[in-house]
Amino acid sequence: MTVSIFYNIPSPSSSSLSSFSCSSSCFLSIASSSIPFSNPKKPIQLSLSHTSASLSDMDVISSPGLYPLHRCKTLHLVRHAQGVHNVEGEKDHAAYLSESLFDAHLTPLGWQQVDHLRKHIHETGLSKKIELVIVSPLLRTMQTAVGVFGSEGYKDGIDVPPLMVENAGESNRPAISSLNCPPFVAVELCREHLGVHPCDRRKSISEYRLVFPAIDFSLIASDEDNLWEANSREKNEEVAVRGIKFLNWLWTRKEREIAIVTHSGFLYHTLSVFGNDCHPSVKSEICTQILYLYIMDRISPGPNGIVLWADFLC
Repeated sequence: MTVSIFYNIPSPSSSSLSSFSCSSSCFLSIASSSIPFSNPKKPIQLSLSHTSASLSDMDVISSPGLYPLHRCKTLHLVRHAQGVHNVEGEKDHAAYLSESLFDAHLTPLGWQQVDHLRKHIHETGLSKKIELVIVSPLLRTMQTAVGVFGSEGYKDGIDVPPLMVENAGESNRPAISSLNCPPFVAVELCREHLGVHPCDRRKSISEYRLVFPAIDFSLIASDEDNLWEANSREKNEEVAVRGIKFLNWLWTRKEREIAIVTHSGFLYHTLSVFGNDCHPSVKSEICTQILYLYIMDRISPGPNGIVLWADFLC
């Protein structure tokens, strides 16, 4: 499959500027070569719960292979724009434990990042290629998804429900139309680390349906969030297992070009499963957090933020 990653980068301090600096509207390609990518050999049966799952449970081919184009999918992986929890967590990591950050919404800077990415996908024609948008059912990811891939402002009298109602999640934004858009489907498998941090706990699906009427929540079994536990944080390895289950599920979909709006932790731990049969430099381009920090320390995005776009041809 082909994977494109859109990664929103927060503004670093002025002391971190270097030759990597660029304007707030540009996109930095950090990988454009062919990268061997191990595909799951067969679907695996895993439950979405706090278990002692390990990566050894995964049946994965370790050698690169060639696949007919008609058997491939293109996945566009989007990390949500800046949320209020990101801002507070950068000031004090203990803030992630605050109930005031429950189901965190986007900041004004986050919405500017959404606007930049929306402009980019329309200018490149990508908006016309996306057949399906998969989104983690948390406020910040759904705001990012509908803002980037949704239609223009919603108008009364249009016989389709809006993707997002006006001012949803303290956005101070007009309603967003679902007219002429791909379907949006909420999926629990691509959520952020489960447990402990209130910012990663979702509201009830009943509440979400009122503010995101055109998002399909039918694949979510429970109205309440019974996956998040106050005293137990999902292990990194369990996130990776969940990520592989999510990728296997994607193969059951008929769509070939899919956008996935999710979280940095989920992306990192899922992608870390791959690339072990590649050169270490290639492996680092796929998933390492050190690379993310390297980029974050050396790009000056200006006041409006920047989106990091990395392409992996698999």
